[in-house]
Amino acid sequence: MTVTATIWRATVLTLFPEMFPGPLGASLAGKALATGLWELEAQDIRDSATDRHRSVDDTPAGGGPGMVLRADVLAAAIDGAEIAPGRPRLLMSPRGRPLTQSRVVELAGGSGPLIVCGRFEGIDQRVIEARGLEEVSLGDYVLSGGEIAAMALIDACVRLLPGVMGKPDSGLDESFSDGLLEYPQYTRPQAFEGRPIPEILLSGDHAKIAAWRQAEAEALTRARRPDLWAARKASQKRPKNTTDG
Repeated sequence: MTVTATIWRATVLTLFPEMFPGPLGASLAGKALATGLWELEAQDIRDSATDRHRSVDDTPAGGGPGMVLRADVLAAAIDGAEIAPGRPRLLMSPRGRPLTQSRVVELAGGSGPLIVCGRFEGIDQRVIEARGLEEVSLGDYVLSGGEIAAMALIDACVRLLPGVMGKPDSGLDESFSDGLLEYPQYTRPQAFEGRPIPEILLSGDHAKIAAWRQAEAEALTRARRPDLWAARKASQKRPKNTTDG
């Protein structure tokens, strides 16, 4: 019996499907897309509108500026996507939980998410609840829409898919892989504008190189991301579960 592997697929619901694949059609993600290592579907939310004007938004209940994406239209778009059960349903939103590398690893290990790209002042809360949308944020700032955020999330996932990066372990030793920022990298020329490559990296002593890289990663994390450093130290202080023999 032949078992066919499931291809990782990103299904994007957007008012601007012409924005895709955009940057996802270039570099590693683009090559992997062209060779069938992953698939991308960009579907127009307006296709689910029911009036002749293809209306998708209306004024906010209770008043206020801007427009809100309608629950009935977006729900129809989600239902029409006909995604397989169990695929994550994400909404790119500045009020969502911050995207982390650990969540990216989880998403890359599945069959691929459905991603809703918000616009206007947001989307009707009822469709978020009714369709179980997980709100995801890229950071504490606001974009004009969720499309660029969706591209960033997809790119982060695609690069971890088998066969996308040149070496299987290329994604293991980088920022956030161990709760730390990545150590500094160097390459030829050996000297650049009076700045040499640190001698230890040219020593050939792999143990010392590894220790240097660990120390640099820890120093960078302490200086630039005290939140990550505090979380790392807290996790190291937690007692490990032990089983009495």
